[in-house]
Amino acid sequence: MSKIVTLVEIMLRLSPEGNRRFVQVDSFDVIWGGGEANVAVSCANYGHNAYFVSKLPKHEIGQAAVNALRRYGVNTDFIARGGDRVGIYYCETGASMRPSKVIYDRAHSAIAEAKPEDFDFDAIMEGADWFHWSGITPAISDAAAELTRLACEAAKRHGVTVSVDLNFRKKLWTTEKAQQVMRPLMKYVDVCIGNEEDAELCLGFKPDADVEAGETSAEGYRGIFRAMAEEFGFKYVVSTLRESFSATHNGWKAMIYNGTDFYESRRYDINPIVDRVGGGDSFSGGLIHGLLTMSTQGEALEFAVAASALKHTVPGDFNLVSIAEVEALAGGNANGRVQR
Repeated sequence: MSKIVTLVEIMLRLSPEGNRRFVQVDSFDVIWGGGEANVAVSCANYGHNAYFVSKLPKHEIGQAAVNALRRYGVNTDFIARGGDRVGIYYCETGASMRPSKVIYDRAHSAIAEAKPEDFDFDAIMEGADWFHWSGITPAISDAAAELTRLACEAAKRHGVTVSVDLNFRKKLWTTEKAQQVMRPLMKYVDVCIGNEEDAELCLGFKPDADVEAGETSAEGYRGIFRAMAEEFGFKYVVSTLRESFSATHNGWKAMIYNGTDFYESRRYDINPIVDRVGGGDSFSGGLIHGLLTMSTQGEALEFAVAASALKHTVPGDFNLVSIAEVEALAGGNANGRVQR
């Protein structure tokens, strides 16, 4: 299978049990996750040689993060060791009309303060087929933004396909800063993934659709897909289309454009949602696998959407599903009967 490289931060997630609120609990469940780490785990589960690139402290908590990745077959050879902190985020799982809530405690983490000399990106990209990063990476610090640029340049030198999940996080930076940093990085990108908010806040493209009102018709996205592909030279533009009826009930589908044809996926009605965190990352991991192994963009997209729909049923950040399980759902088996 393919060598897939992902870059930046794995974090310690601390969550109250079940749907309890932060102020109710005296202890937290420990979960490991983070955008690119989640993608790496998905790709490893699908049989790829997935590498996660980051910097983590040498102490035991840093080692616990490395162990969490190794447990699921992710290659950690290019994780630099040093610094003082592992990034933390607290996640309160919502229910019904109460949304989930995230509080970050990731300033001055080891990767946020990493230096270019911590990584040999040419060695990292040697023999790679795919490099994936997200908008969270350059958002955590100016140093991480520089690492992103250097990694993208090395990927291009080695002929590696580059994908980005735009992933705007308003708790990490402003729209102005996001566009200032993200738009110049798009010249390295082959596959652009995001949702309607990401495209607007990171790149300045707004779809002709009222997503808050539940209008997720693909027609409203065709214009910005064409405009984004034309301006930045993307080979694929991809958007997830989420209908959020409540914290535990979502509609889920996606759309892809290859510069010539549009394809809209099947829609899934996900109810109840067990854990929404990592849903977008599981989509990215599924799309990478699909575009690397399948003959059409439609097949790749259907795999990605089904993989992500299944992730919404799995507690934690990582999408722990197999190719067979995803293909069964994509093929129409959604009855949930016990497999004996």
